[in-house]
Amino acid sequence: MSFAPHMQTALEEARAAAARGEVPVGAVVVDAAGQVIARAGNRTRELNDPTAHAELLAIRDAARVLGSERLTGCALYVTLEPCAMCAGAISAARLARLVYAADDPKSGGVAHGARVFTHRQAHHTPEVVDGVAADEAAALLRTFFAEKRG
Repeated sequence: MSFAPHMQTALEEARAAAARGEVPVGAVVVDAAGQVIARAGNRTRELNDPTAHAELLAIRDAARVLGSERLTGCALYVTLEPCAMCAGAISAARLARLVYAADDPKSGGVAHGARVFTHRQAHHTPEVVDGVAADEAAALLRTFFAEKRG
């Protein structure tokens, strides 16, 4: 199974977020048939909402599209390792698979930090695939923050 095409869609969302002045993170929810049902980029600044991470926006939209709070059989593609808040939402939504690009040693909640899916309290643990288009996603983030500092 190739994860690259859907990750490219998530990267498009990340680039659009950067163009809006948001941290360039993009997310895509794909249904069991492989169709994109929701896509989003970070909008925390635009919406003045600290929870408006790409993952949460895409999950909310996918739940609305499917008419269910459970995204059973769906996959989430995201350009950066989800934080603990987003990992908790992924578990609550019962997503079947999480595919992410770049690691986030500072704020990640999957392979770093809280490692939400390894806690006994995690209601559901998705299949996790990491490192898909990691170099491209990491470069996008590095460039964004270098421009902000420069």
